[in-house]
Amino acid sequence: MNRSVDRILTTHTGSLPRPDDLIRMNWAKADGVPVDEAAFAARVQGAVQEIVEKQLTAGVGVINDGEMSKPSYATYVKDRLHGFGGSSIENYFFADLADYPKSAELVAANPGRRKRHAPACNGPISVKEPEAADVDMVNLKSALKQVGSKHTGPAGLFSSAASPGVVSIFFGNEHYASDEEYLFAIAEAMRDEYESIARAGASVQLDCPDLAMGRHSAYAKLDLPAFRKRLALNIEALNHAVRNIPAEQLRMHLCWGNYPGPHHCDVPLADIIDLVWAAKPRTILFEAANPRHAHEWTLFQTVRVPEEKVLCPGVIECQSNYIEHPEVVAQRIERYAQLVGRERVMAGVDCGFSIHAGMRGIDPDVVWAKLDALAKGAELATRRLWR
Repeated sequence: MNRSVDRILTTHTGSLPRPDDLIRMNWAKADGVPVDEAAFAARVQGAVQEIVEKQLTAGVGVINDGEMSKPSYATYVKDRLHGFGGSSIENYFFADLADYPKSAELVAANPGRRKRHAPACNGPISVKEPEAADVDMVNLKSALKQVGSKHTGPAGLFSSAASPGVVSIFFGNEHYASDEEYLFAIAEAMRDEYESIARAGASVQLDCPDLAMGRHSAYAKLDLPAFRKRLALNIEALNHAVRNIPAEQLRMHLCWGNYPGPHHCDVPLADIIDLVWAAKPRTILFEAANPRHAHEWTLFQTVRVPEEKVLCPGVIECQSNYIEHPEVVAQRIERYAQLVGRERVMAGVDCGFSIHAGMRGIDPDVVWAKLDALAKGAELATRRLWR
């Protein structure tokens, strides 16, 4: 599922464009408007079937449910865990946006972000909806059964889940005595979701913007040594939460923030990579296509990748309507294959295409053209690497 035995495997980061009617239902729920839960569940089920077929048509190898059931990649936890009934943080600090206020206005105007709600933790954290992740997996497998006969089957399944660290960033702590106590309470509660995904036979993707984006947002006031110390704690909590899941069934996504900002404050990958290796997940997904991080492939000319790790660089950028040429995709894949070996490279996307329900910025139809280019580029690279 995570090693490219005879071809370069392709995947993406999780969120995919939701149907317009499902977006409206998500927004209504965010605004406190009553939504029929049975109707919502049925629409999610239908949307997952649609999104699975689109992924298979595009030629994606390792697929998911597109996060159809979630309003956002991190804030969904408020609906699945007890303890989050405090005041909601509506505006988050980003150092790069502070330097460019007009960029901040553009980011803030995105309707998907305006509908995002993250109430603070104001009580003990525990699991509220233990069946939620199970339902996600049932919907995914059912969709695959419905449409899979018309396509070549996927190489594997994954489901994304918020890491303990990113939950602690999005949701303020108004209850626990210390950040560490809060972080590990989150980790223990999220363990249920991670293990549910693993039991269903899918790879668990831990979304970890805290390990990169955190540097210029929640932890912007820390110097680099203090930031690295916080990262080590977040990784310790992550490892605690996935202690019962094999490393080969885990993948971790590094993220510097999926928003159209200048990103000139992004922490270099070189400053955190040694800590990343300490995380249990075998496969590491990271930004490698956008203009701020495309050069960092050269890091692996001097930094040794542990033998057990698999690299999944983003070879498709997710913030623009440019459709990457398959040749560009192939060249990006081949750079990494030449550095670490073809079997230890997957081809991915920098981040999700719709991390908050209803995000505007990229044409939903272009998303599928970009994923088609991903698959075609991987085919080109495969022919060259296995010739």
